[in-house]
Amino acid sequence: MNYRHAFHAGNHADVLKHWVLTRVLAHLQRKATPFRAIDTHAGLGFYDLTADEAGRTGEWHDGIGRLDAPFTEDVEALLAPYRQAVASVRARHGDTVYPGSPALIREFLRPGDQGVFVELHPADGAVLHARYNQDARTKVLALDGWTALPALIPPKERRGLVLIDPPYEVPGEIDRLGRELLKAVTKWATGTYLAWYPIKDAPAIDRLAATLDAALPRPALRLDLLIHRPDPARLSGSGLIVVNPPWTLREEADTVLPALAERLAQGGYGAFRCAPLGPPA
Repeated sequence: MNYRHAFHAGNHADVLKHWVLTRVLAHLQRKATPFRAIDTHAGLGFYDLTADEAGRTGEWHDGIGRLDAPFTEDVEALLAPYRQAVASVRARHGDTVYPGSPALIREFLRPGDQGVFVELHPADGAVLHARYNQDARTKVLALDGWTALPALIPPKERRGLVLIDPPYEVPGEIDRLGRELLKAVTKWATGTYLAWYPIKDAPAIDRLAATLDAALPRPALRLDLLIHRPDPARLSGSGLIVVNPPWTLREEADTVLPALAERLAQGGYGAFRCAPLGPPA
């Protein structure tokens, strides 16, 4: 795959990834002690959906564009932090903007909290630096995300999350995700990890889940959202492995994922998975 994010901003994968991210951030805010949020493959920070890249694919129309109509009250309650963060970013940068993970993380940072955004691509990194390196709560690093991950953990706050969201341009990166995630959890056992993956090669995702289920020393969830019938010729959906999830996240996912699968389905097919991995919580 080649997943240069400007072409895919606001699509179904972003809706899933960013809903989970905002649920975890909201959970971290419940304690007064500071936390750190690390984004290993940060991109531009936010994206203009009217720009050439997003306009060329139009994927956002079948992602965030389908969320205009309200869901049921219980689903809306769980979507509220995500919707509020998107609205706050748009209030500052324009109604046609969609926030990437750095912009969403920034919305949840309090004085004393820290966001660290890692981006290797020179042009994207320069934009990210200009947007976020002047804020005392955020820091931008021009590094390879896989190299940065072990160097940045454990953070001094000892509380927080790591979002791992590589572009999957290199063969074998799904397997690498499993290896690097296991090493990271060994080094910082109490951090929350959100590891995103595209669902194109479904057997590879199942192997990843089986490996992590057997080897993880901490509880985790596998959250998948499918918007096409599984087909190796195209992106059928996406998912996240969430290590050390908030204790409420499984119940929340069981409420929200069916609604998203129904709303975002294409070609009459939508499905989801919410399955525990590793030792019991």
